[in-house]
Amino acid sequence: MNLGRFLSVVSGLVLVILAARLDVFADEGMYPISEIHKLNLKSLGFELSADELYHPNGVSLIDAIVNVGGCTGSFVSAEGLVITNHHCVFGALSNASSAEHDYVTHGFLAATRADELRATGMTIRITESYRDVSSEILSDVTESMLPAERTKAIQKRMREVTEEAEKAHPGKQALVAEMFAGKTYVLFLYAQIRDVRLVYVPQRAIGEFGGEDDNWVWPRHTGDFSFVRAYVAPDGSPAEYSKDNVPYKPRRYLKVNPNGVDENDFVFILGYPGRTFRHQPSGFIRYDEQVRLKTIADFYEWQIRFLEQLGKDDREIALKFDSRIKSLSNVMKNYRGKLKGLKQLHLVQRKLEEEKALTEFIEGSAERKRTYGSVLKTLNAVYDEMIQQADRELLLDQFVSTPTLLSRAAMLYRAALERAKPEDERPAAYKDKNYDRFKQNAIRSLQQYYEPADKGLLRELLRRAALLPESARIKELESLTRSDQAIEDFLQKSYGSTVLTSEDRIKELLDASPDGLESLRDPFLNLAVKLEPVYKALADARERRSGILSREYPLYVDVKEQFQKAKFIPDANGTLRLTFGRIKGYSPADAVYYSPISTLAGVIQKSSGEPPFYNTPEKLLKLAREGMYGRYAHKRLNSVPVGILYNTDTTGGNSGSPVMNARGELVGVNFDRAYEATINDYAWSDSYSRSIAVDIRYVLWVTKYVGGVDYLLKEMGVE
Repeated sequence: MNLGRFLSVVSGLVLVILAARLDVFADEGMYPISEIHKLNLKSLGFELSADELYHPNGVSLIDAIVNVGGCTGSFVSAEGLVITNHHCVFGALSNASSAEHDYVTHGFLAATRADELRATGMTIRITESYRDVSSEILSDVTESMLPAERTKAIQKRMREVTEEAEKAHPGKQALVAEMFAGKTYVLFLYAQIRDVRLVYVPQRAIGEFGGEDDNWVWPRHTGDFSFVRAYVAPDGSPAEYSKDNVPYKPRRYLKVNPNGVDENDFVFILGYPGRTFRHQPSGFIRYDEQVRLKTIADFYEWQIRFLEQLGKDDREIALKFDSRIKSLSNVMKNYRGKLKGLKQLHLVQRKLEEEKALTEFIEGSAERKRTYGSVLKTLNAVYDEMIQQADRELLLDQFVSTPTLLSRAAMLYRAALERAKPEDERPAAYKDKNYDRFKQNAIRSLQQYYEPADKGLLRELLRRAALLPESARIKELESLTRSDQAIEDFLQKSYGSTVLTSEDRIKELLDASPDGLESLRDPFLNLAVKLEPVYKALADARERRSGILSREYPLYVDVKEQFQKAKFIPDANGTLRLTFGRIKGYSPADAVYYSPISTLAGVIQKSSGEPPFYNTPEKLLKLAREGMYGRYAHKRLNSVPVGILYNTDTTGGNSGSPVMNARGELVGVNFDRAYEATINDYAWSDSYSRSIAVDIRYVLWVTKYVGGVDYLLKEMGVE
């Protein structure tokens, strides 16, 4: 486990607005499924019992909720039909597109089941069960261990527990999640579906209406929805794509309510939120605010401009970048919003004040001082070290994730090193049972390769490496970065002689030994081998930091619980969570109020005809102008609702989550947050935390009248 993943799940406890108690009502809270039965659901607004939401020994609403390609989705028919976001299928849509068949721009519609298009690389995961395995994971940890040894011991037990679970449940996927790192671990068991197909994806001018201008902004008028279908082998078992596969029969699917919602209605969400950091000490927030967020946002902004320029005159080339640019833009704008929110909230200062109060509490007792006296100082010292090393470490991360050929070389060499180890010592991706899929994913990256783009990205990274201060220089790169000419000479020679652009060669090299790769003398493999000690040292440093954090964090939790006299919800970590709230507007600034429902009138107002985000299909505009709303009009607004706004607690990973009414009926599909709510990852407040969904009435209206996909409405039971 690297430090980035560790930090994503490290939890602490935050005072005042960040606290979320388990025994009382709180709007803030991404509740793990283990906590559902502790909530007084009726008093909150639910018309469902806890067992109807989650029944560990029976069928419940949770059986309809899936993780789809890192987003969330939900079954909406007995035939494996899943609704999720347009942006969640964008990568698969891009992979299937060409200049001749530009599904990204024009959308995709399968007229029949036989026409459904393979969503390459997309999987669906369904939570089946969970159990606490904290004692098992921590069984080998001792007080005398060095920090790095502690991290390795926890990682080893996580691998072993996962392996044991998968052996006991053939065909299932097991995952151990850290709920409170160093303290609480939960084993989740998943069914995994590997054959997913595109069914209906609206045109880009609907599914991505407004583009980055409107991203993270309210009011929204984006039809961010798509339909895919899950397939399994004829015997019902998970299988790779095959024409012989049949639609999956879910244990439960959601009822679609075509009447939607209105202002102040109760709603709730079940989904797979990614990462939150609300329970971090001041040092972590300072690291993010001062270094990480700005560094990454700035580099992503540079990439976006560079890639857009390369593809501006050639749609075939632009298609290679569409998905990447969309992802980069989303993160970049999100990080800018986070930075703004962190500054406006003065969150670092708030944390320091909270820690001052906690320190006074600790020092008020000799026993507490003996047990907890150094906790805050030790935790924050780790983040101080990260700040000092950030320029170098963040750049090293980009070298093995941004340019395709160098990242592919590093992947090949890492795979060879890991595959040389005994089976039980390898990370999951390199184990024999998973390696075929790893190979498929490795080869798939070639689809988006374009040499001028790759060369330009690596050139920029080398240029940035040359500008690092002396204390942070990457010595293994100095011969390449001593001058602009040296960089150009390396690029021209390397891209002119590498074998890593050949799919056949990549397939061969995925089974090569470390010595075999080194003997090729390929320029990118040579560089990957040269950099391996650098990345090994970085991994060791992150393991050491992780060990310190996992050792100190349980103490931090304990003393916070004593001080606050409360239990707390763990930070989101990609596992299934429940959150609830109401359809509700907000005031982002003085004398400004945003109502919580947008309509087709806004689509018409914004439709300038400018591609690709404002050239709304003429068919949609004609229907809207003529008032052809069918049964999907909002009576009070006299138009079709497009977007809805609500105060549930969401973050990344909740994209595609079903928004449900009190009876558990589907009324919207979550896809975004307001700009002020990008700070949600660090702090939640009813005054500004608002999430955004596409209203189910717009989904159905577009599907029926614009897409002409009546058969999907019938399949969902909506006539």
